[in-house]
Amino acid sequence: MTDHMTVFVAGATGATGRLLVAQLLQRGHAVRAVVRSPDSLPDTLRRQEGLSLTVATILDLSDAQMAEQVRGCDAVASCLGHNISFQGIFGKPHSLVTEATTRLCAAIRSSQPERMTKFLLMNTNGNRNRDLDEPLSPQDRIAVGTLRALLPPLRDNENAADYLRIVIGQSDPAIEWAAVRPDNLINETEVSEYGVFPSPVRGILFGSGKTSRINVAHFMATLITDESQWDQWKGQMPVIYNQGWS
Repeated sequence: MTDHMTVFVAGATGATGRLLVAQLLQRGHAVRAVVRSPDSLPDTLRRQEGLSLTVATILDLSDAQMAEQVRGCDAVASCLGHNISFQGIFGKPHSLVTEATTRLCAAIRSSQPERMTKFLLMNTNGNRNRDLDEPLSPQDRIAVGTLRALLPPLRDNENAADYLRIVIGQSDPAIEWAAVRPDNLINETEVSEYGVFPSPVRGILFGSGKTSRINVAHFMATLITDESQWDQWKGQMPVIYNQGWS
């Protein structure tokens, strides 16, 4: 395991983001986050030593302010997503995840880190890794094409992952990355056994599986803090399923 680290978490008040913050603090690491309202975090989490909050909306930060947020961080993790509501799905910003990913990566570069910075993106199993030519069943191909055309969040997640895959790539001088793809997200109170695969082993809508948010947070925290795990999955888009759903 890596010694004391500083990690910036985007989307820290979200259902998965707050669990990632808790995982990192429990492991003794420092966490920075930009939140619209500190009250969105549980009191027990907000009061923990090692957590530093800036009250703002992340995309409203200037480039200089964003660079200052990530300066000195060993890792940057994005758990941003679109709320499951009409406004969350169809309202602005349609490209929240992509805009945050591109701006955070630019901020990392402009902060001139002394060592490689890890960038972790919470993505979706609905997005395929085109580097691996991952197959789709005919049913899922039709369903994904329809969802891509109708729902901005899927396009946003695809574009964010493609930015890391194509623009950052495998040889960026400042950034190494991984995009974690859970299946259908569920809530559980404890970390349980889970499996991680380079590509999906189940369908997207037909024959899909489940992944608990706390397992996603545990895996992302492990990637950040465990160098052997990071070496295994960096530059990839690992898919995570709860045990029994793989």
